[in-house]
Amino acid sequence: MRFAAFNVNGIRAILNKDFASSFDQLNPDFLVIGETKFSTEGPESFPFQKENYHLYHTISKLRKGYSGVAIFTRYKPLSVSYGLENGKYDDEGRVITLEYPSFYLVGVYVPNAGDGLKRLDFRLQYEEDIKAYLTRLDQTKPVIYTGDLNVAHKEIDIKNPKGNERNPGFTIEERTAFGKLLDAGFVDTYRYLHPDTVKYSWWSYRFHARENNAGWRIDYFLVSKRLIDKVKDAEIHNEIFGSDHCPITLDIDL
Repeated sequence: MRFAAFNVNGIRAILNKDFASSFDQLNPDFLVIGETKFSTEGPESFPFQKENYHLYHTISKLRKGYSGVAIFTRYKPLSVSYGLENGKYDDEGRVITLEYPSFYLVGVYVPNAGDGLKRLDFRLQYEEDIKAYLTRLDQTKPVIYTGDLNVAHKEIDIKNPKGNERNPGFTIEERTAFGKLLDAGFVDTYRYLHPDTVKYSWWSYRFHARENNAGWRIDYFLVSKRLIDKVKDAEIHNEIFGSDHCPITLDIDL
């Protein structure tokens, strides 16, 4: 099976940038789209449809054009849930969980700590909550957790580590929280397969960052440890454009 994840920085915006061809190029069984910025309920209202795929998507209830996650899948799930327990974080449309017979797929768009780290406390609470949630799911069946996780874990995952030490996405608090999630029983598939490879999944629109490859690796596929031997490949597709992020893929034998 092939899983893909892509922060599109607005579903309507990327539709004008050959997104349909990118979808076909990835040829996923599952595609998790982050930061859809779409606020209309109902799958039939979503501005992109794909034949032979089921579609599930969130909306931001706080304000229009904000956050949002969508999942396209060839396989109808056993169940679908939005947010965490009691719908936590669903007001910002940040989490979708699909349940299948042998695994859970959790697609997310993780909160950014914000300018001046004004949402750092909120972000760190999210990290505690998602770790507890994924750990509970993992007690039932293994988990695939993916999306824009908004953190560069190690210095290898960012072009300029020293210059970004107190910037959102590279604070010691966020990086430590990510490490705790790994310690709770999850594996960063790309780094597991490519321990020394420098490759990024996000670039600022400023200062020709993508042209100069001054990027960050902040998009991930994490899997329960007991799935790691089933992972065949994990890749970052920086040849695909259309957003300030590029897609990532996970090929796994399930």
